[in-house]
Amino acid sequence: MKPRDQDSRPGQGVLSLRIDLPAGRIGPGKIALLEAIDREGSISAAGRALGMSYRRAWDLVDALNKILGTSAVEASTGGYRGGGAMLTDAGRNLVADYRAIEKAAQRAAEPRLLALARRTNG
Repeated sequence: MKPRDQDSRPGQGVLSLRIDLPAGRIGPGKIALLEAIDREGSISAAGRALGMSYRRAWDLVDALNKILGTSAVEASTGGYRGGGAMLTDAGRNLVADYRAIEKAAQRAAEPRLLALARRTNG
């Protein structure tokens, strides 16, 4: 999963963030899945958009629910027009918190990333 700001920082490294909490790990893949669910309106469509199976997407959503202790995604079962899914407040807050932490970490690391990029064959 490529970080969102990677294309906007030519010649500079981009920080990839993984947060290890007591209840589990949250990283760019799970956050990208939540953003895709929000955008696509379903878990299966979000999985397809990210190149993962429905089962893998559901397993990640289930892991997020366990980490949060509440649902990150509210899914409705299919019918004539099919089911759907949307983020709960907990899911939206998780994405917002992760992106804010990611942005702050990128800003803090920027001078070192530039220096490192200059010393490598990138």
